[in-house]
Amino acid sequence: MRVALGNRLLAFEAGQYALLGDHGQPLRKPYSIACAPAQVKLDHELEFLIQVVDGESPGSHLATLGEGRLVDLEGPSGSFVLPGGAHPRAVALIGGGTGIAPLRAMLWEILSGSPGTRVAVLQSARTPDELAYSTEFRGLAEAGRIELVETVTREAPASWRGKRGRADEGDLARLIDGPDTWCFVCGPDSLVEGVPRLLADGGVPGTNIRTEHWADDPAVAD
Repeated sequence: MRVALGNRLLAFEAGQYALLGDHGQPLRKPYSIACAPAQVKLDHELEFLIQVVDGESPGSHLATLGEGRLVDLEGPSGSFVLPGGAHPRAVALIGGGTGIAPLRAMLWEILSGSPGTRVAVLQSARTPDELAYSTEFRGLAEAGRIELVETVTREAPASWRGKRGRADEGDLARLIDGPDTWCFVCGPDSLVEGVPRLLADGGVPGTNIRTEHWADDPAVAD
């Protein structure tokens, strides 16, 4: 979903989130901003990755998604961001499901602001169709701008050539370029709880591992 800002600007850091809800009603739910600050300055739009099942609405806080709808936005908030003032030599971005959204913002922030940083992305989803931004990521990988690992945990057609199953030590080893690699993990609890242990086993210190996951309950606006 894209939210047009008009002539207004929103100052935020890649990885932060905002609370969204239909205009005029009190419920809000947090969604990570899926684009980098530089992109917002250019397009005057915020992008969010919102899961919608079988054409249904995301919930009563966003009952109807469509062009021209007014949306209330609160924020930004959150500390799941890139290290301030630092330019890491290597960054690994590991996301599951819609947890790829803040990592995409970080990806473009690094590519535009720290072109010398090695960037690796691992995206996990239930099926190939649920791999968000896959065309974009594959294009960046083919151009040699990122290292990419894609894995699906449930059914996949015979044509699928990526990995099947959960990310394991071998997958993460492809992402890590030494113990000074900064690692950002976002997604469901199983990913956020399991991947940091594997990273630590692979030699990444805990101070270089940052995680983020979400609660599902909408917030009520003041």
